[in-house]
Amino acid sequence: MGEFFTIFILTLDATLRVATPLVLAALAGMFSERSGVIDIGLEGKMLGAAFSAAATAAVTGSPWLGLMAGIVTSMCLSMVHAFACVTHHGNQVVSGMALNIAVAGLGPTLGLAWFHQGGQTPMLGHSSRFTAIDWPFAKALADVPLIGHIYSEIFSGHNIIVYFAMVAVPVAAYVLYRTRFGLRLRAVGESPEAVDTAGISVAGMRYRALLITGFLCGVAGTYLSTAHSAGFIRDMTAGKGYLALAALIFGKWKPVPTMLACLLFAFADAVQIRLQGVELPVIGTIPVQFIQALPYVLTVLLLAGFVGKAIAPKAIGEPYIKER
Repeated sequence: MGEFFTIFILTLDATLRVATPLVLAALAGMFSERSGVIDIGLEGKMLGAAFSAAATAAVTGSPWLGLMAGIVTSMCLSMVHAFACVTHHGNQVVSGMALNIAVAGLGPTLGLAWFHQGGQTPMLGHSSRFTAIDWPFAKALADVPLIGHIYSEIFSGHNIIVYFAMVAVPVAAYVLYRTRFGLRLRAVGESPEAVDTAGISVAGMRYRALLITGFLCGVAGTYLSTAHSAGFIRDMTAGKGYLALAALIFGKWKPVPTMLACLLFAFADAVQIRLQGVELPVIGTIPVQFIQALPYVLTVLLLAGFVGKAIAPKAIGEPYIKER
């Protein structure tokens, strides 16, 4: 029983780390889609931020400068998406996919040209990464049954971006439901004509929403390359942007349910890592490829069962053209 509890705690600990980029990217998509703009480009923004953050941290030795570079890169990509979709009323899905494809090729190309390491950035040292923060008495309480394990493994020992993601959920909920900006944002996604009639710029609100999207994706991408890993590698997002969109739909574009969906996907990912190479009674060793597919199979099953029940913002995907 004690061994099972330890494994369970360690799995929850891994779940928090894996869920961090999903939560941040899903919240990013929530702000964009609540304003009426579909953002398939979450993947590309995260990937661009991951490369910029790792490259900057490798050159300067500062993870904070890497974070700034990642955020700026992601916000610039978000503004490209806004320029195409909001200003020029382009197809939002096509614009997002174009960003994903462009960044997926541009990052490794620049990495190869700058660092000559096969499209990767140099491995980041301890001082160039966001490292774990130990809470007071965490090591002293580590051997205490139950409470000590929970405190030292689940609450303590994470880097600052993990804690930022935890705080971002209630902050996003407050902004969305308790502020004037959030009220206007939700109104733009439901009825842009009414917002325009009230004298509020629909384009301005959508640009601001996409700036927030870029900021959160920048933090998520930076986490991948300078906290969760120690450098940038090709396609390191591995579909996390699409998983975040799935969690957003499953969570019905609401902060807390979306976070819970992200935790569910992350828990499945953490479990599949634990199951690799494990022999089960009767069944034997399950093929690694099948285990690795578990989070994606879960995503498909959940979307197949719940996507019909999720009601998207009414104006999502529809460019607003002001009548003269």
